Amino acid sequence: MTIENKNLQDNYILNMLSKIKHKKWELYIITRIIHLLNDDEIEFVCQQHVKTRDNKRFLMDLCFPQLKLYCEIDEGQHKLQQHSINDQIRKEEIIDATDFVEKRIKIYKENDDELKYKKLVKINCEINEFVKFVKKRKKEFINNKTFEPWIFSKKYYPSTYVNKGYLDIEDNPSFLVIKDALKCFGYKGGHLQQGTWQIKGTSIWLWFPKLFKNKEWNNSLSNDLKKIEMEKNDNSKIGTIQNHQKNNLVFARFKTPLGEMIYKFIGQFCISYKESSEYKHVYIRKNTKIYLNENSLKKLDMEN
Repeated sequence: MTIENKNLQDNYILNMLSKIKHKKWELYIITRIIHLLNDDEIEFVCQQHVKTRDNKRFLMDLCFPQLKLYCEIDEGQHKLQQHSINDQIRKEEIIDATDFVEKRIKIYKENDDELKYKKLVKINCEINEFVKFVKKRKKEFINNKTFEPWIFSKKYYPSTYVNKGYLDIEDNPSFLVIKDALKCFGYKGGHLQQGTWQIKGTSIWLWFPKLFKNKEWNNSLSNDLKKIEMEKNDNSKIGTIQNHQKNNLVFARFKTPLGEMIYKFIGQFCISYKESSEYKHVYIRKNTKIYLNENSLKKLDMEN
């Protein structure tokens, strides 16, 4: 791992743990787990979002994506009967959506009628057992050749997607700089900072918009990620539709929860002449998965 990549990973870890600084039990248990593991190859995520098949959203307290494993820290409110029932329903829905294994660390004594917290020495023993489980699970994944060491910045490498041969919004393809997105389509130049770029031999353009209100523009992305609307803050005319606006692979500019600025692929969008005017341009999503080989791109070009 290069020094630059190591710094990125270190910064990620520090920022990730800072997300739970106001939750004293989670902070204690999770930081102890990470310190005892002491394994740079294992990725962890605090407060990982999960979306179920019926669009419900949950948070995992501590998630290990490579190991298909997550841990819940049960605080006092989990002792309540209704909360316990909800926990079980939640567990079933998360496992159904992710196929992950769940482990729980309870900070309270289960057999007492009133709420009593365990001593830290007892909780530490449970943490130790969980850490042993994580290490064992990693070995199992290695033996099955299904474990890939965590390299934080790898998810931003163009080669990750070139090797796959496609961009799919299900994988959340993201890039730290514009030129890295371009490299997926054969770009070999240096640093580039512009809003659009045409794929050679096609009428397809890569577009890197700010899909939020800014100094001049009031652009927006619909909640279902299927429509982009583009208009000026002063409601003045945008002008006629240009060639580079007709067929776009969109890499929207986002700030991650940890403060990184990235360019995230959100699909192929084409201009909607029916909904657009001189004052507003509207784009409709056509595809969420784009194959990167030349023949597929030319076919995509002919279809739109």
